[in-house]
Formats: sequence, C-alpha cells, structure tokens
Amino acid sequence: MKIAFGEDPIKFVQKIAHTIQHIIPPTPTKIWALRNLAFQALRVGLKKVNTAPILENTLDSLHELPTIKSWPKDGGNFVTLPLVYTESPKTGKGNLGMYRIQIHGPMETGMHIQIHRGGGNHYYEAEKAGLPLPVHIYTGGPPGLTIAAVAPLPEEISELILASLLLGEKLKIKRDKNVSSLPIVADADFLIQGTIPPKIRKPEGPFGDHYGYYALKHDYPVAQVQKIYHRKDAIWPATVVGRPPQEDHWIAEYLQDLLSPLFPVVMPAVRGIWAYEESGVHSLAAAIVKERYQGEAFTGALRILGEGQLSLTKVLLVTDQNVNLKNFRETFISVLERMNPITDIHIFANISQDTLDYTGPAVNQGSKAIFLGSGKKKTI
Repeated sequence: MKIAFGEDPIKFVQKIAHTIQHIIPPTPTKIWALRNLAFQALRVGLKKVNTAPILENTLDSLHELPTIKSWPKDGGNFVTLPLVYTESPKTGKGNLGMYRIQIHGPMETGMHIQIHRGGGNHYYEAEKAGLPLPVHIYTGGPPGLTIAAVAPLPEEISELILASLLLGEKLKIKRDKNVSSLPIVADADFLIQGTIPPKIRKPEGPFGDHYGYYALKHDYPVAQVQKIYHRKDAIWPATVVGRPPQEDHWIAEYLQDLLSPLFPVVMPAVRGIWAYEESGVHSLAAAIVKERYQGEAFTGALRILGEGQLSLTKVLLVTDQNVNLKNFRETFISVLERMNPITDIHIFANISQDTLDYTGPAVNQGSKAIFLGSGKKKTI
C-alpha cells in the first residue's frame, strides 16, 4: 500500500489531527508552522474538466464485462470491486461505497446496498419518496477511489475528497446533465450508469464472503442500467473475496493506519482503535480508552459502538493500558488480566447488527459484547 500511495497521506492526516488538538489557543508561531500543511491542502479537492476519457466508448450488455464467479455456490457472476456512487435526494451529499453487484441480466444488476451505510441511507430516502435513485457503478481508475470507497468515514466527509488526498492531486470530475445528474469521475475505467427503482426486490446471492462463509440468498434492490461506458484500453479490476486473509487484509490495515489519528479527535475519551482483519474486520476490535474515573472506560466503549461503521463491531476489547493494539495476544492478555468475568463482560442482545453477520436470529439482528479490562491486574 505504501508503494501505491507513499507516506504523504498518512503524515498529512497525522498533521491534521495534531493541528485540531493543539491549535487552540492560536499563536503566530503555531500558524506559521502550518504553512506547509496549507499548501498540501490546496492540492486536495475536485477539479472540473471538460473531457472525460471514461465516456469515449460504450458497451451494449453487462455480459461483455469480465465479471467473475469466485466460488461454486455463488449465485452468479459478481462485480467484486464496484465503486457505487449515490447522492442524498434530500441534501445532495454524495457517498462512494463498495456494495457487491450481482449480474442479473444484460442491463440489470443486484444492488447489495445496506442500510447501515451511506448508500443505503440514500436509497431509503428515495424509496420513501417513491423516487428512483440515480447511481454510478465505477470500476478501476485512480487506486485512491477503491480505498476511499471502503474507508469508515463519517457521513460528513466525502470519499471523493479522501480519494484526492490519496492521489496527491485533485480528482478530475466532469458534469454533464445530458449524460447523468451525478458527477462523472473522468479517469475511472468503467462506468455502469443507471437507477435503483423503489419497491423492487430480487433474490441476490449466495456469495462467498470475507467472513469465510457464504452470505445467503436474500431479496435486495436492483439497478436498472441505462448506459455502460469505458475508456480506451480500460482495465477491469477484480478481487477474490473469501476466508481471510485475502487481498482486502492490506487495504484494511492501511486504512486503519491512515485514519487512526482522527479517532481521538472525534472521540476524546478514545486513545486508539484497531480492528482485526483476520476476523473479518467488524467481528473483533480493540481499543485503548481513558479511565480517569470509575466507569469512564465503559462510556468510551459505548461511544465507539455508536460511531459510523465502528457501530458494526461484534466484540470490542477495551483497556486503559498502553498496549500495542496490533498485537492481539498482548492486547487480549492485558484485558483478561484486568477483567472480572462476572462484572466486566457486557452483552447487548436484540440490537441492529451488520448485514453480513449471520450469528444472529435474522438479517441485521444480533448481539454485541464488550470485554472491559482496565485498571490494576486482578488477583485470583
């Protein structure tokens, strides 16, 4: 990942987080020290262009795309690295997410859009209003797009801006109402353009997923395709999703290194968080929190479980010790040494859970657990 993006994005985010935490009270010395950060920030953003290589060519059918069927029981061919862009019908704010796409026909796909994510919220708004939701399904293009699409960003932060940061330059965008109401990423390789109609569901799946088992067949919305565009000499990216660790292991670790400096900014009681990709990322995470008074660590744990995609965490290990969170053995031992199993294991049942988690009684339903090990080591 560092070969692809270098050290600059990580250092830039570290500087942003440090600035937010230490700029007050502002002084001339502090402001002068930020001059290089300001110059870097000027390179981040969107750049309007008049031409878009992605619109140069078209295809007549989704079957012309080199989609793959990864596992024997998969329900069909899938786009495994789709970059799905939608906008809120209410606010116009955009979201770039990665929701698996099953090919249903020559001009129709499944849309595994989940209510816990930004795109799912947009579809909820559109369906409630009885409107089709415009959608762009990209593949390829600048590598930063793929990373940004799976980043656990707050709803207020644009994935396109993060992609620009990773690129080290402004992301080229073309706007053309004759083509689409949505912005067009000029340098992507493929664009499947269409709408997600309200009140239509079709069976989607099974699919060999990143938790290491098959996600089952369920009814999901569809995307009705209007046009398929691609640039000259386009490259079709794909990945095999399955039992971890797979390729997404490195993406998950890079994203955590990139975004971890921001967690203490938005959650002051939290000093660090790490999710273990070997479990499928959302299944298991650990955090270092502050424990300045009795119960503060528990409050910090609840704050984590209420933050964006971190809310999908299944099991959260919590400590106030200065451990290396990337070292699971060290972290787990530290928690166990300071935990009373009678009072420090907290189970939350009958709550919303990740769509891909099949340990609960039904889709999107399940339970969570907090293992709280703070303070001095317990004596037996």
